[in-house]
Amino acid sequence: MKMHDIRELTREELAQRLRDAREEYENLRFQLATHQLDNQVKVRLARRDVARLETVLREFELGLRQEPEKASK
Repeated sequence: MKMHDIRELTREELAQRLRDAREEYENLRFQLATHQLDNQVKVRLARRDVARLETVLREFELGLRQEPEKASK
């Protein structure tokens, strides 16, 4: 997931995606430990996704970021 995509999400969406990303990371680590994972790069990419999501959530906490305005239809 790219940073410009993450920055367009609301806090609630970020929190949900963070829960999903952490769960995926945990599953990948388990698969790696049990030698069931073919592509080990997925673990690193999942860890980076978690870090990106946490960074944007922290920006909200510090007041550096405001809720994005959704385009009305």
